[in-house]
Amino acid sequence: MSLKIALMPGDGVGTEVIAEARKVVDALGLDVEWTELDWGADRWHRTGSMVADDWEETLRSHDACMLGACGHPSVPDHISLWEMILPIRQRLDLWANLRPVRLLPGVPTPLAGRSAKDIDMLFVRENSEGEYSGIGGRAHRGHPGEVGIETSVFTRAGVERVVRYAFEQASARSGRLTSATKSNASRYGYVLWDEVVEETSSEFPTVEVERVLVDALAARMVRNPGSLDVVVASNLFGDILTDIAAAIQGGMGTAASANIAPGSDTPGLFEPVHGSAPDIMGQGIANPVGAIWSTVLMLEHLGQPEASARLAAALDEVCAQGPRTADVGGDAGTVEVGDAIAARVAAG
Repeated sequence: MSLKIALMPGDGVGTEVIAEARKVVDALGLDVEWTELDWGADRWHRTGSMVADDWEETLRSHDACMLGACGHPSVPDHISLWEMILPIRQRLDLWANLRPVRLLPGVPTPLAGRSAKDIDMLFVRENSEGEYSGIGGRAHRGHPGEVGIETSVFTRAGVERVVRYAFEQASARSGRLTSATKSNASRYGYVLWDEVVEETSSEFPTVEVERVLVDALAARMVRNPGSLDVVVASNLFGDILTDIAAAIQGGMGTAASANIAPGSDTPGLFEPVHGSAPDIMGQGIANPVGAIWSTVLMLEHLGQPEASARLAAALDEVCAQGPRTADVGGDAGTVEVGDAIAARVAAG
């Protein structure tokens, strides 16, 4: 079966890590048709738009999409996000963002005394509404009384589907689910969130569920990461908590993600979450692990479990034995790490 995959290298180091992700997929010997899209900051400077006018039709004609990074200092952050990644997530209704958090073999963690057995979590982040709904506005611009209003939107349908999916993931793993909330201070959206979690729990009697305030949860991730398995969180809380998690698992260069719409044929969007890192772009030192791990998630989502497992095993072997980039204790470059993983994949 031929796979049609759209490549969006994007900005900064995104172009460098996506090249390595494509390389390791090619090493698997799968029948893949690649479409490279020049979307991002350079296009914005040329045309005034981050993406092509027919971007939605283009992405829907593929089986999956891979994004390297989005954003550059020459483009205001809100333009980068609201003209590329956020519309893609919302228009395609990619409502679940999966971020696995696992300490890979050989990768150091800043947490003293912790090892791989202590750090193995899965974050399920609501990905289409919440705090990133884009509802609000500004008034009295330029005056002392200028006002900016940002409104979070929590719908019962939106919360129910991501919470139920998180319960399903917890049921398939350890049977433990933690819900990140802030209903002591946010009286409406998070009270609704808590009520949905409580109601949904009756459908999963074998899953132990706990409700934890997000600030306490952030501290617990550092103090006792082994006490957590599957965590379900809103758009903003999931974003913040998974950056903490990335630091725990060795750094942003190792962080992978999948934007998906479970139960539909909508193409998923798979991306490392380290950003465009313009301070190191062009130096050949960016860590490609997050991009390659995102490819593992993509292949699994596309119904290629054997290929996904082969790539995951090769990734683990290279992390354990080297070469590794400087951010995780090595001295290798981006291409050297990608070459090593591709070689292990090809060797079977």
